[in-house]
Amino acid sequence: MRGMQADAAKRWFIGLWLALLAVKLVLAARLPLFVDEAFYWQEGRHLAWAYSDLPGLTAWLARVGDALGDGTLSLRLPFLAIAAAIPWLVARMTAREFDAKTGWQAGTLALLLPLAGTLGLLALPDVPLLLASALCVDAGLRLLRRVDGFATMELAIGLVIGGLTHYRFVAVIAVGFIALLMLRDGRTALRDPRVWIAVFAGALAWLPLVLWNLHNGDAGLRFQLVDRHPWSFSGEGLRLGRMQLLLATPVLLAAMALAAWQGLRDARPAARYLASCGSMIVLGFLVLGFFADRERVSFHWPLPGYLALLPLVPAALARWSRGWRIAAWATAACGLAAVLGYYTIASLPSLRAQTASRNFHPTNFAGWDALDAAVRRRLATMAPGTQLLAGNFKIGAELGFARDDAEIAVLEHPLNDKHGRAPQLALWGLSHSTRASLGGGPLLLVASGSDVDFRDLLAHYHALCGQVGPLPAPQVLNIDHGRQRFLLFAFDGPMRDGACTTPALAFIDAPAPSAKLARAFDVAGWAFKDGVGLRAVEVLLDGRVAAQARYGEANAGVADFWKNSTDPNHPQVYFRARIEGAPAGTHWLGLRLHGADGSVEDWPEQRIEVR
Repeated sequence: MRGMQADAAKRWFIGLWLALLAVKLVLAARLPLFVDEAFYWQEGRHLAWAYSDLPGLTAWLARVGDALGDGTLSLRLPFLAIAAAIPWLVARMTAREFDAKTGWQAGTLALLLPLAGTLGLLALPDVPLLLASALCVDAGLRLLRRVDGFATMELAIGLVIGGLTHYRFVAVIAVGFIALLMLRDGRTALRDPRVWIAVFAGALAWLPLVLWNLHNGDAGLRFQLVDRHPWSFSGEGLRLGRMQLLLATPVLLAAMALAAWQGLRDARPAARYLASCGSMIVLGFLVLGFFADRERVSFHWPLPGYLALLPLVPAALARWSRGWRIAAWATAACGLAAVLGYYTIASLPSLRAQTASRNFHPTNFAGWDALDAAVRRRLATMAPGTQLLAGNFKIGAELGFARDDAEIAVLEHPLNDKHGRAPQLALWGLSHSTRASLGGGPLLLVASGSDVDFRDLLAHYHALCGQVGPLPAPQVLNIDHGRQRFLLFAFDGPMRDGACTTPALAFIDAPAPSAKLARAFDVAGWAFKDGVGLRAVEVLLDGRVAAQARYGEANAGVADFWKNSTDPNHPQVYFRARIEGAPAGTHWLGLRLHGADGSVEDWPEQRIEVR
C-alpha cells in the first residue's frame, strides 16, 4: 500500500512538473524583460568577476542565455533549467531522509509554493541563490549522517554558487553553521577537516567580490549594507512581513509553522536540522524587514527558509483532517495560479493596460517594445550619427537589449544610485553627468516621467535642464494610460545655456480617480509648464477630445506648493470644463496640454465610471 501511495505521489509530481515547465516556457517567451534582467544582460555583455550590485554568476548565466539566441526566452533558459532542477533535489533529499512518498510530496509542494514554482521565469539571482541554498541544506543533512567525499563536495559546490550569486547568501551560511552547532552530530561533522576544506573553497568564491570592493571604495558593500538600508525601526515592517508570509499561502504557511515546531522537538537530527534552518531564515528575514530596505521588494528573501521546511510539511499535513489537507494543497495551487496570472497579465498589453489604476500594475515590464519602436521612428527622422542618451539605467538597459547594444550612454540619475548601478555604469564609461561630454552632435534623450515621485518631478526636470541644457518640446509616450511614461527630447546641436523649459505638470482635482459619475460631470484642476506656460488645456475621454477647458483661473495654492516654478502664468493656472452626454461605462479621463512654444503633451489618464 505504501508503495502504491508513493507511485501516485510520484505521478502527481512529474505531471505537475511537466505542466508547470510548459507554462513557464510559454510565459518566458512572451513576458517582456524586467528592468533588473535587462541590466544583468548588460553586465553579461561586460563580463567580469564581480559588479557593483552583485557577484558575477547572474551575469554569467545571462551571457550563456544570450549566446543561445535572441529574445527573452533564450536569456532566461539557464535560469529556467536551474529552477526546474530544484524540486527534484527537494524530492530526492526528503526521500532519503524520510521516505519516497514524503519525498514526492515535498517536491510537489516546491512546485506549488508560488515563489518557488514560478522561479526561473525571470533571469534573476534568486534562481542560483535558491539552488545554492538547497545544495547546502542537502549537504548538511548528509553530513549529519556521515562525512564523506560526496557530502563535502556538495557543500563546497553550494557554497561556491552562493558566494558567486548574492550578498544575501551570508544569511544562509550563518544559519546553516548555527544549525549544525546545535546538533551533536553536526558538531561532530564540523570537527572533520574535509568539511573545512569545503568551507575554504566556498570562501574563495567571495574573493572576486572582496577585490572589487577593495578597488572601488567598498561601493558594492556600502550599497548592500549601508546605503539601501535605514537601519532604524519602522512599523512598515508589518506590511512587508505580511507580504512575505502571504506568498507562502496561509494554510501552507500554517503547516510549515507547525512542521517547524514539531521538527525542533523531533528525535531525528535531520528533522531538527531542517526545522532550525527553515525557522531561523524565515524569522530572521521577517525581523530584518522592520529595520532594512523598505522601498524595494523583499518578499522573496525568506524563500530558502521555506524550502528547508518543505520536507517536514507532508508529515505535519498527514495529521490534519482531510478537509484541511485539501485546503493546504488547494490554496497553494491557487497562490501559484495567481502569481502565474500576474505574469500573464504583464505579458499581454491589453490585459496589462486594464490594471493601470491598480497597485499591482506591472510597471517595470510595461512598454519597452513600444519605447524601442518610438525611438527607432524618431531616430529615422534625425541626422545620421545621432547619439542615443538614456535618462537612467533602466532605459539604457532595456533599450540596449532591444537594440542589441550594451553601450548606450546613460545620464546620471538618482535611480542609478538607488539601485547600486551608478558605480558600474561609471566603470563601463557609460555614465554622463552632462550632455557636453558626448560632444556637440545631434542627440536623442530618452527620459522617464514616471520614475520620480510626482512631488519631486518639477525639481527633476530642472535638474535635467542643468544636465542637458534647455529642453525642446518633448515627444510624450504614455504606456497603459500613462502609468509608464517616456519623454523623447531631440537636440540638433551642442549643449546651450538658457532658461529651463520643462515638460508640463498637471493634476485633476475633480473628479477623483475611480469616481462614479453621472453622464454630465465637471472637470477641474491645474496645469502649468515652466519657462513658457500653457496656452490651452483640452479634456480627453478615452483619448479623444471631450471638452475645451477654460484655462487661466487664479489659484495661488499651486504656486505656493511649487515654489520653484517659473511658469509666467502663475497664479492663473487653474482650469474647469464640463463634459456632457458621456456614455455609460468605464472610461479613462485625461488632459491634452498645449504649450505656448507649440508643444502638445498628453497627461496620464485616470479611470472613472459613468452610470
